[in-house]
This record gives sequence, C-alpha cells and structure tokens, in this order.
Amino acid sequence: MSSLAMVLLILLLGSLLLNGLNQQRVAHIRRVTTESVSLRQYAAVQSAMEWGRVQKWQSESVLQCLVHPGEPWKVCLRIFADNRVLLAAASGEQRLWRGGHVERNEVVFSPHGWSDFCPLKETALCELP
Repeated sequence: MSSLAMVLLILLLGSLLLNGLNQQRVAHIRRVTTESVSLRQYAAVQSAMEWGRVQKWQSESVLQCLVHPGEPWKVCLRIFADNRVLLAAASGEQRLWRGGHVERNEVVFSPHGWSDFCPLKETALCELP
C-alpha cells in the first residue's frame, strides 16, 4: 500500500511540476508575441515617418494630413507661426515626431531624426486629427 501511495505522490508532484512549466511557457509565448507585435508596429511607424518626410508639403497650410493608400499610416504636418514645423507619423498605437522649419517655401526637416515623444510643451499640438 505504501508503494502505491509513493507512486501516486510522485505522479502528483510530476503533474504539478509540468503544470507550472506549462504556465511559464504560455507566459513567455505571450511576452514574445507582444514584443513581436510592438517591433512590427515600431518598424511600420518608422516607415510612415520616412514616407511622410519625402512627401511634397505645402508651406502655406497650417495643418496637413496624408494617409498612405496601401498601408495603415497617417502623417500630419503642422506649421507654426515662427516657420517651425512638426511632422507626426502614426501606425497602430505607435507615434513618432520630427521637427524642422520652412526655408524658401520648402519644408526642411531636422537632420537629427525623429523623436518618440512629443517635443512640444503643448501636447495637444502633437495629436493627429
């Protein structure tokens, strides 16, 4: 009888151990999937930013927005009174911003690249309509 109890105890402990390992595996898969989706969205918003940077923007309009015809990208350019500009790009939940200025009726973007946070004090001006 004691050997049967020992076998059942070993089976119970093994079952608990396997269940714990399975829960860890599921949690790890969830983390990897979330990270993978986030990386894809980040790459997409970087592509949206570059696509928006090479578009021909009018230097007279205060706010202009474009939507990519084949991708879920949206980019908006805001021109301020002092000829500074802010390009905002969005893809999914990700957002990027890039500053610049208007020079000789052309939009020139900063060579220092984009920012992953709103560079303005007035965060409402960083929102995409």
